[in-house]
Amino acid sequence: MCKTVFILICIVFSLVGCSEKPKPETTFESYMKAWEEQDFAKMYSHLSENSKKQITEEQFAEVYKKNYEEIKMSNFKATYKLPKEEKKYEEEDKPTFDYTVKMDTLAGPLETSYQAELVHEKGEDNEKWVINWNPSMIIAGMQEGDTLSATTIKPERGEIFDVNGEGLAVNGVIQEVGLVPGWMKEDAEEVKEKLSELINVPVEKIDAELNQSWVKEDSFVPLGSVADDDREKIEAIRPLNGTKFMEKKARVYPLKQAAAHLTGYVGKVTADELEKKKEEGYTGNDIIGKTGLERAMEKELRGQHGGEIVIKSADGTTKDILVKNEPVDGKDFTLTIDSAVQSSLYHQMRKDAGSASAFNPTTGEVLALVSTPSYDPNEFVFGVSGERYNELLNHSSAPLRNRFSKTYAPGSTFKPITAAIGLETGAIDPAEKKSVPANNRWQKESWGDHYVTRVKSPLTQVNLQDALVRSDNIYFAKAILDIGGEAFLQESKRFGFDEKIPFPLGIEASQITNDGFASEGQLADTGYGQGQAEMSSLHLGLAYTPFITKGTMLKPVLFADEDKPQVWKENVISEDTANTIVNDLVQVFENPAGTANDVKLAEVKLAGKTGTAELKQSKDDKEGTENGWFVAWNTENPSLLVSMMIEDVKKRNGSHYVTPKVTKVFEDILGSE
Repeated sequence: MCKTVFILICIVFSLVGCSEKPKPETTFESYMKAWEEQDFAKMYSHLSENSKKQITEEQFAEVYKKNYEEIKMSNFKATYKLPKEEKKYEEEDKPTFDYTVKMDTLAGPLETSYQAELVHEKGEDNEKWVINWNPSMIIAGMQEGDTLSATTIKPERGEIFDVNGEGLAVNGVIQEVGLVPGWMKEDAEEVKEKLSELINVPVEKIDAELNQSWVKEDSFVPLGSVADDDREKIEAIRPLNGTKFMEKKARVYPLKQAAAHLTGYVGKVTADELEKKKEEGYTGNDIIGKTGLERAMEKELRGQHGGEIVIKSADGTTKDILVKNEPVDGKDFTLTIDSAVQSSLYHQMRKDAGSASAFNPTTGEVLALVSTPSYDPNEFVFGVSGERYNELLNHSSAPLRNRFSKTYAPGSTFKPITAAIGLETGAIDPAEKKSVPANNRWQKESWGDHYVTRVKSPLTQVNLQDALVRSDNIYFAKAILDIGGEAFLQESKRFGFDEKIPFPLGIEASQITNDGFASEGQLADTGYGQGQAEMSSLHLGLAYTPFITKGTMLKPVLFADEDKPQVWKENVISEDTANTIVNDLVQVFENPAGTANDVKLAEVKLAGKTGTAELKQSKDDKEGTENGWFVAWNTENPSLLVSMMIEDVKKRNGSHYVTPKVTKVFEDILGSE
């Protein structure tokens, strides 16, 4: 028994004596792995006792975290090579191992190389190899007291111009307005009240800004901004005691309300946006596109930030530039938009709620997109107050709503589409006359209380041209029933219904129905643009292009450098169908009975269609309102098509409230040619 125990004890001591001694390579590899994992506690555990005397574990972790946060470090990677052949080290040796670390920073990729020195330490119970740490192991070249400093170099935001090079969204200057306390006199309260009205900042906010702890007698306290060209407001502010102006770079929207929903506006990035965009290098001081083209083209307009990362000594002097990348300015865009057309449309619509689009019907170049009522996007650059924003947001006229991106019942402007589908399917013979009741009301026995009415007309036998010229609802109700619901839905896809418009700005898809025709009466109503049919003003205009191109539906083009024309839908209708409908829509102006005869122009020959869409719960609803529509284009060398919708025209002569507005645009733009 004793002999066996003795043998076992000898074996144990023999195994202990043969166990491997600690290797510096093992410590080094463990340290590098912990570094990649940002496990600072484990890294610290591998430091020499001498190193630990220089820096505590808390300080060690803090110095790494603080410097890495400063430079926005990410994607950290450490690489190294160990000797291929195993080397035996004596306790007094100080082996070194080369390494390289790579990381992404706000200034771009940063790479630095250094070497770790290891020393042997022996305690009462163990021995180990440990790291002789110094600040250069954070970034090569750093010494005690040094820190990393990062600076973002912002690019110039790209600008947006119209087809003639006029600015739509440009980098300009505004006048920052503020008060200098030491300049204010005994009329201070009166000054604050007047200034409050002029820059739309509450007096309470002005007082709060003036009472900040940093404010001294000679401090300039910024309170708001005004447009650089708003001479009237500037001259009203200038005499007020204590006021001061300072020029400030800012985004400027020269067309103001006329193009607000098209251009959109920029603003300071919010916390929510920052969270969503954290991988794209945004900072809390950045601006970002909030609406319109500013938002849709944010990535290209923004450009790429540059940056610089340096090592700074304790006294703040720069010791070394580690990486510097110049910014890449945002891309400039020249649009097909024509400021003259945009402004003319807005001028005609500015007192109403509505939507309008204008484009060249032979090339697809979009010349204008207007939504009214509008707002001045420059207000948001000046620094719109919460009170003012809520006023805009909650106003009954909804000036912030982008109506050209929405869809509405098109009313009788839809009839040419029904006519085209009827001609293509053979359900309509343009010369054939349909019987229409003399009392201007028609219904089928199976419809119950449902019926269709038309504008009073002496005609009881109506062909296609009569129906388009006089805008006969009953004719088109009968026509769509002859076509059939299934066939109509199928053929309507040729015109892009239930399909996203290929366009940089989001436009709601137009529809024929929500989910099929619920009844024959609903199908009948669809024939003249009621029922559940809805279209945007842009899509409605585009749907007329096959009449002009002899069959092709054009894709809307917004950028001047795009190829044009571009096809959205080929072979939508035949040339014969196109010619028939165009001839009839010319008569809408030329025929004395035409619904647009009263606005025909002597100098510009037009074709088009009027429409009034009823918005009510039932046929007998007396409280419902109406939207007025008008689509028109010049027929001789077609260069301008306008599609306009004005809300709430029931007591304003229906579509005849809209027709003179559209023809005035043609006078403005083409009348002098």
